[in-house]
Amino acid sequence: MRTNRVTIQTVAEKAKVSIKTVSRVINKEKAVRASTRDRVKAVIDELGYKPSPAARALAGHTSKIIGLIYDNPSAAYVLDVQTGVLKSCYSEGYNLLIHPCDHSSDKLAEELISLVQKSRLDGLILTSPICENEELLTKLIESKIKLVNIGALSKNAAVSSVSGNDADVVKQITLDLVEKGHSEIGFVFGHIDHDSAHLRFSGYKQALVEKNIPINQEYIVQGDFSFESGVECGKHLMNLEKMPTAIFASNDYMAAGVLKAARDRHLNIPTDLSIVGYDDAPVSRQIWPSLTTVRQPIQQMSEYAAGLLFKKIIDSTVNTEHQVFNSELIFRESVKQLD
Repeated sequence: MRTNRVTIQTVAEKAKVSIKTVSRVINKEKAVRASTRDRVKAVIDELGYKPSPAARALAGHTSKIIGLIYDNPSAAYVLDVQTGVLKSCYSEGYNLLIHPCDHSSDKLAEELISLVQKSRLDGLILTSPICENEELLTKLIESKIKLVNIGALSKNAAVSSVSGNDADVVKQITLDLVEKGHSEIGFVFGHIDHDSAHLRFSGYKQALVEKNIPINQEYIVQGDFSFESGVECGKHLMNLEKMPTAIFASNDYMAAGVLKAARDRHLNIPTDLSIVGYDDAPVSRQIWPSLTTVRQPIQQMSEYAAGLLFKKIIDSTVNTEHQVFNSELIFRESVKQLD
C-alpha cells in the first residue's frame, strides 16, 4: 500500500537542500543561511511535516527530556511552574520529568546528578530554594549539567535565571499601607533559606525608611511560609502591648494563618487589623475577607525559563541571561484606610 506520510526526505527534496540542512533548521542550529532557513520552514508548513521527537533526539544525541526540580510546600506554586514549563516543552517537542526533593539534604547533588544520568535528561530547571545553593550549582555545572533557575537571580555566572521583582513590589505595597494611614506595620518573615524572604523584607524596610517610619524590631517575626507559622506569628504580634494596625506576611498561606489568629481573638478584618499577603495563591481568594496580595506571573516566568534552557541545550555557548518579571498588586477586602 502507498503512503502519503511526509518525511524529512520529502521536505529536503522539495526545498532542494540536504536532509542535514532540514535537521539543522528543525533543531534551530545557527549554521544555516536565513534565506535557506525561511525556505525550509515554508516547505515544512506547506507539507505539514511533524518531526518525530525520538528521531530528533537520536540525531542530536539528546533525550528531549528535561527535569523540573522543586522543594516547595505550595501546591499552587508548583502547578503554575509546571504549567508554564510544559507549555514551552510542547512547543519545542520536549518531555518533562518532575522531581520533588529535600533542599537541605547533604546528598542532593549526588541525587540530581544520578537522576540526570539515569533518565538521560538534557538539563534541569531548579526552583527556590534549591537554586540558591551555590555549592550545589557548582557541583552540577562541574558534571556538565545544563541549568536554569526560577525564583532567584543566579549568582553563578554560568547559570541563567528568571525571577520576580520581590523587593520593589513589597516596597510598593508597604507604601500603599502607609498612604492608607498605617505606620505600625508588622512583618512576617518567610523561610530563612529563601532569597525571596530576604528580598521581601528589604522592600518592607525601604518603604519605612523612605517614609521616615522607625523600624520596630518587635513587629518583625520569623515564619517559614506555612499556614501554621502564620498563625503563631499572628498570635505573637497580637499579644504585643501595642499590636500593629497592619501586618504584611511574606506569602498568602502565612497571611491566612494571621487572619485565623485574628479571628480567634474576635478581631474584625480589616476594621481592627489590615492583612496583606504575597503570591495570589488560591487561598487568597477563597478566605473571607479576601486578601490584598501580590501576583507573580509564575507561568510566564516558567515558560521563559524553559526557553532559556532549550537555548542552552542547543548551543552551550549562548550568553547567560537574567530576566526579571514585574509582579502586580492585587487589592481586595483585607486592607482598610485608617480614619
